[in-house]
Amino acid sequence: MRKLDTKTIVVASHNAGKIREIAELIAPFGFSAKSAADLKFEEPDETGTTFEENAAIKALASAKASGLPALSDDSGIVIDALDGAPGVYTANWAEREDGSRDFAMAMEKVEKALQDKGATTPEQRSCRFVSVLCLAWPDGHTELFRGEVEGTVVWPPRGTDGFGYDPIFQPQGFDTTFGEMSSDQKHGWKPGDAQALSHRARAFKRFVETCLET
Repeated sequence: MRKLDTKTIVVASHNAGKIREIAELIAPFGFSAKSAADLKFEEPDETGTTFEENAAIKALASAKASGLPALSDDSGIVIDALDGAPGVYTANWAEREDGSRDFAMAMEKVEKALQDKGATTPEQRSCRFVSVLCLAWPDGHTELFRGEVEGTVVWPPRGTDGFGYDPIFQPQGFDTTFGEMSSDQKHGWKPGDAQALSHRARAFKRFVETCLET
């Protein structure tokens, strides 16, 4: 495992929601960070078939373009009744013909697919959010960190916080969706805490333990 020995990194993302959440998670560690969007890097084609492959593609592209370590996230919702879909294609389900993304439309697609499968009870709508963080260096070295949180798909969507599919994801043991939680509630973690709630916070905790803590 390679330790991160700089406080200057690139957040390898063009997704405003992810950039905001990663910025919130790294802030306590004093990082100076700009996103791939800020630096106007082109978005690489995500040709991988796993979260790990796509996270590495994004992080390596930004690391090589910037000459700095880059931290990426590839994440999605995995729904059991839909045989794991949308999975690595979570963002694709939100794409419109003009290239924009409409997550309200994507959530409706999920609900229609579940209804078509006859998955109407909470037990039939089990799912998990998955996040894989990749830290990449310009020399091609990578470290990968995976976090998952189990939950249930609910309908109709609830809450306006968060982003993406958060309004239909109710984490196990809670009666509120990620869309109804503040950032602090959703992450459920800050430096020094033993537990984390969100998939991204769980992956980030592993990143901290591996690459930052001595």
